[in-house]
Amino acid sequence: MSAQNTKPDHLVLLVATRKGAWLYHGDAARQSWRVDGPHFLGHIINHLVLDPRDGRTLLAAAKTGHLGPTIFRSTDLGQSWQEAAKPPAFGPAANGLAARSVDHTFWLAPGHAAEPGVWYAGTSPQGLFRSTDGGMNWAPFSCINDDPQYRQWFGTVQDGTPDGPKLHSIIVDPHDAQHLYFAMSGGGVHESRDGGQSFVPLVDGMDVVEGFDPTDISFHDPHCVRLCPSNPDRLYQQNHCGIYRLDRPGSIWVRIGRNLPTEVGDIGFPLVLHPRDDRTAWVFPMDGTEVWPRTSPGGRPAVYATRDGGSSWQRHDAGLPASQAWWTVKRQAMTADRQDSVGLYFGTTSGELWHSLDEGRQWSCLARHLPEIYAVETAYPG
Repeated sequence: MSAQNTKPDHLVLLVATRKGAWLYHGDAARQSWRVDGPHFLGHIINHLVLDPRDGRTLLAAAKTGHLGPTIFRSTDLGQSWQEAAKPPAFGPAANGLAARSVDHTFWLAPGHAAEPGVWYAGTSPQGLFRSTDGGMNWAPFSCINDDPQYRQWFGTVQDGTPDGPKLHSIIVDPHDAQHLYFAMSGGGVHESRDGGQSFVPLVDGMDVVEGFDPTDISFHDPHCVRLCPSNPDRLYQQNHCGIYRLDRPGSIWVRIGRNLPTEVGDIGFPLVLHPRDDRTAWVFPMDGTEVWPRTSPGGRPAVYATRDGGSSWQRHDAGLPASQAWWTVKRQAMTADRQDSVGLYFGTTSGELWHSLDEGRQWSCLARHLPEIYAVETAYPG
């Protein structure tokens, strides 16, 4: 089943950064852009997402100096904002486990098309939350936040990324609202087929860092998991230990990143899928050697594309700096639109916003001098 081509009059790039958020409004040709922002200047914005079910509701995952972790909601495309009445927060300690507090909400995901008003959120430390009223009130979702086994798999706050462990990549199967996925850094990939009443690990075939036990879920560190828009039975994953593909009903991840050049490797954070072709994906490799400098390999950034499901990869760097570019791209900071010639967009840790209108073959810089970019999403206002 193929997703329909989209030729919108209005495309918006939602850019979340370490010090606020910006909206870039593009025309139908994606040649002219109008900037709207900053919003929440000085606040950490981890994710900014438009609800595709109504085309007007925006949610922003924020961390502010005086409010702490919270969610903001706009129903007029950012002209005005309202803070959530009850943002994601862990409940009292249960099952003999230590109490926890949310440091920040990291990932926002709209619910199924048949469930208007439902949103999911992933936090740091790892927690899963749900709202049924469009993002104004949030409650812990499923059993995992206080399940002893999951708490063991979460590890400690020192076991996650430099700015804390995260629950991310929340996916709702477009064909089945009861079929959910999420991933954790660290703690593996997990799947539910009963609407979140229970989850089971989905880590077979995934590597872990050498010397650690792959049967221990806590050692699994997926960076980003994506479900193909045109084929919900195919998933791709960018992991701490490579790039993988999973074809359902199978349950074993196959490492497809080994086909990248060895001098580049298959370590990175973002992964983007073609809206209509389940064989096409794009990644942004980073230097994952030794101390993990988290920069472009050799200071030469490039996007790599596969158009055959990972059997081969092509380097796309035309227009990008040829040398001395020591930045990388975070897991939520790369995205695609749905145009006939798919546009790709990414934001860098040095505050640059890049775009390509020909599926990655040629790049140009759309904006410079922004704060460190945490997330970039495309949006089609209704």
